[in-house]
Amino acid sequence: MPPEQPTGATRTFPIVPTSTYRLQMSADFTFDDAAAQVEYLHRLGVSHAYLSPILQAAPGSAHGYDVIDHGRISAELGGEAGLRRLVDALHARGMGMIVDVVPNHMGMPVPETGNQALWSVLRDGPDSPYAAWFDIDWTAQEGSVLLPVLGQRIGQCVQAGELRVDETGDSPVLRYFDHVFPLRPGTEHLPLAELLDAQHYRLAHWRVAAEEPGYRRFFDITTLIAVRMEDPAVFEATHRLLLDLVADGSLDGLRIDHPDGLADPRGYLRRLAETTGGCWTVVEKILTSPDVLPADWPCAGTTGYDALRAITSLLVDPAGAQQLVALYHGLTGQNAEFGEIAWQAKLDVVDQVLQAELDRLTGLLTKICHDSLELRDHTTAGLHEALRILLALCPVYRAYTVPGEPAPDLSVALLTAAAEQACAILPAERRDTVMLVRDLALGLVGPRDQVRDEFQTRFQQTCGPVLAKGIEDTAFYRWPALPTATEVGGDPAEPALSTAGFHRYCSVVQNSHPTAMTALSTHDTKRSEDMRARLAVLAELPQEWAAAVAGWQAAPGLTAPELALPAGPDGWGAQTGPGGSNGHQSDGTRPDSAVEYLAWETVVGCWPIDVERLTEYLVKAVREAKLETSWTSPSKEYEAAVERFAAAVLADPQVLAGVEAFVDRIAPFAEVNTLSQKLIQLTMVGVPDVYQGTEAQFLALVDPDNRRPADFAALSALLDLADDDAASASPASVVDAPASAPAAGSSAELAFAKMRLVSRTLRLRREHPTWFSADATQSPLLAMGRASDHVVAYLRGEHVAVVATRLPVGLAHTGGWRDTALSLPDGKWRCQLTGNSYESVERGGSVLLAELLRFSPVALLVREDQP
Repeated sequence: MPPEQPTGATRTFPIVPTSTYRLQMSADFTFDDAAAQVEYLHRLGVSHAYLSPILQAAPGSAHGYDVIDHGRISAELGGEAGLRRLVDALHARGMGMIVDVVPNHMGMPVPETGNQALWSVLRDGPDSPYAAWFDIDWTAQEGSVLLPVLGQRIGQCVQAGELRVDETGDSPVLRYFDHVFPLRPGTEHLPLAELLDAQHYRLAHWRVAAEEPGYRRFFDITTLIAVRMEDPAVFEATHRLLLDLVADGSLDGLRIDHPDGLADPRGYLRRLAETTGGCWTVVEKILTSPDVLPADWPCAGTTGYDALRAITSLLVDPAGAQQLVALYHGLTGQNAEFGEIAWQAKLDVVDQVLQAELDRLTGLLTKICHDSLELRDHTTAGLHEALRILLALCPVYRAYTVPGEPAPDLSVALLTAAAEQACAILPAERRDTVMLVRDLALGLVGPRDQVRDEFQTRFQQTCGPVLAKGIEDTAFYRWPALPTATEVGGDPAEPALSTAGFHRYCSVVQNSHPTAMTALSTHDTKRSEDMRARLAVLAELPQEWAAAVAGWQAAPGLTAPELALPAGPDGWGAQTGPGGSNGHQSDGTRPDSAVEYLAWETVVGCWPIDVERLTEYLVKAVREAKLETSWTSPSKEYEAAVERFAAAVLADPQVLAGVEAFVDRIAPFAEVNTLSQKLIQLTMVGVPDVYQGTEAQFLALVDPDNRRPADFAALSALLDLADDDAASASPASVVDAPASAPAAGSSAELAFAKMRLVSRTLRLRREHPTWFSADATQSPLLAMGRASDHVVAYLRGEHVAVVATRLPVGLAHTGGWRDTALSLPDGKWRCQLTGNSYESVERGGSVLLAELLRFSPVALLVREDQP
């Protein structure tokens, strides 16, 4: 059933998608390219195309999150005309469109003329009509904007003649290679040193950004400048085009990027709901274990990282996960405790990456204390120390406090617990200072004023970057012991989830945000869904995995003299940097053992993989880990060693044969995980998103690997095959193998089975949207028998039953389903995937799982005799 289409200027919201399909837009995949795939998406069963950002981004942008003009549709994507053609193609098929919105920041392009709002601020400073747009600390640089763009110190740039005034255009400008900066009127003829001092900006070496305040960045990316979306005028100016597209029926929903960076995300979402009439809106919100989405944020829910974590954890054996951690320690000698790794990583990020943000917050605290006689003896050093530790201990991406309002009980509890931990770490004389910082962060210290409000707001805006950079972009790369848990939104402390836990999670979502998005892969996931499904098998075969890795490490081709490294000035293994406490060491001949272990996981998880992809990933991983090398201080020697090791791995015949044999060994179980998690994601409470290409087998690493263009011609041909009744019934299909001990199938067979599952499930959702709507309950189905722990099953309303296999290795070891039965409401049921029909014996009767899952590890049952 197609989504409701608007008539005239009045629309009825929300229009809730039955499913979305994420498309990564770029100059290589434009609106017209997307329009060419509308027919395929319709055949697949999708109700809404879900596009990455569509506004004008920086020249050459590969992602669109660096918007430079909110008033234009991206010319590289096809402009407004191209967008209209795509919308028309979608509407002709009764489909709609969702777009990614970037409210937190704008791009700083090269040349800088591309962002005219920022250009105006650089030219006219605080007097610019756009000065209120950007989150700039005008007091930090004597009234100037810090621009850390120089390749060396500014004095060296001047001496080298790299900075010059150009008066050939309509107005004089300052040039630095490809960079172009406006000149403050009347300063163009000053001597260069005076001219530089006279501008409303301060040019500086790029390394200065991490150490001196200037403007709020998106995390540590200096080319993304934060926008003050809390200003109603800024909201209106930056959202007018998108709001018009919502009003005229071009857009049915919005995905909000990084709301935690906003000064007032609740206020932003309220304004968005008011101006759009309440269109379906989801937020890119990562919820850690103690975190929940605030009930007063008017949105449909998150973009699905919490669902991803629940589904992935459901497939992980808890005892095996513990063994994997022990095996990682035994094989590598590395620290086995993720908590210690995470703690050090967050401290490293606070001290090195976010030092400027820490100093800005400390300055606000110092002013608050200086202006109050009762607080004056809290020193700057003490405030800095207390703030540093408290930020590193904060367990959530935001405290959700609003200046002038009582802090939520959960926020008080979480920050109080963090403060108590900080007090246990710091000297006793710092306790009062720690508690003061906590109270100011919660808005508990009065009287309220502008500085206190600013600190309370900026503290929250800094919590997110500390967690994201410290955990996701550092600790997860330092600790590869549990690859299924070191994922965006993942928690290595709780890597596994029981079926009961999964049902509890779904119940919470059903009662709070039943139309939130669900996801298994995104453009930001560290590993794609199918790669995680394969690696989840390791927790069921930990001893076999340990033996395989030990054998590969000892392969003759990996101990060759040509892998030797030149000794560094301090000698690798000394670990004079921040990573020393983590125990990462290189033996002087090859990368440290943690990196080698990560390489083995990557090769197996992404097999088959070529040298280029493996090398690119491993170099990114070691840079993100920030131990022997980093993005800001790359070690050519160490990275060369990593590259040589990757090449040696994929050049050794013994290793390749062993890897292929191991992948074949776990393939049947990985296939079960792949199909089970996909069916669960597509049918559980919420609106499922299919990331481009994941309707077939999709083995991908972190970006840019996961943003490779999808082969829609191949996908369309595969869908043709999946729709061929004869092919669907072919015994060669992987779904025809018994789920208890499925035969190894080729990747082509898995792709076929997954395509058939995705298309038939999405079509069912589109044809019967009420069966999966917010009002359609999700209730567990009870399994009885010795293999009951290996099935997850539930009803959606009265019409659909979902059955999926979990922990397939353990299932095979117990002898299969045997007498295990599933309670199923009385009636006739037909599986959408196999076409087989089943009838429960009597009301409240049951069906043997051995019969129900004979030809497939999953079943999507639709009641034929509808009540």
